[in-house]
Amino acid sequence: MSERASRRDLLRPVQLLGLAFIAAVFAGIVTIVTMGFFQAGPADQQQRALVMGAIVAGITFIVVLVVVALLLLAVDPAQMQKTVDRPVLLPPAGDDPDASADDVRGSRDR
Repeated sequence: MSERASRRDLLRPVQLLGLAFIAAVFAGIVTIVTMGFFQAGPADQQQRALVMGAIVAGITFIVVLVVVALLLLAVDPAQMQKTVDRPVLLPPAGDDPDASADDVRGSRDR
């Protein structure tokens, strides 16, 4: 038996918070490195790099949370209990995209 994950299982809040946290840590580390925290220099420069890294990490965390929350609003709550057993962007099994293109070409020729 194969277990299928429901959409509710795929969209758990802890996972979304983890995604935002990972993005914030990445942005903070990139900022700290690009501002020269690990280079020999005055202590003031290293302190500014840490403060700027913390600010960028906080902004990134908030922005990722807001964007993900807005994207979750687009999901129909009735579909939350459906199982996901195939890629979402593929057409349904009964639809043939080539057949509809042939119908359009055939109607133009008449």
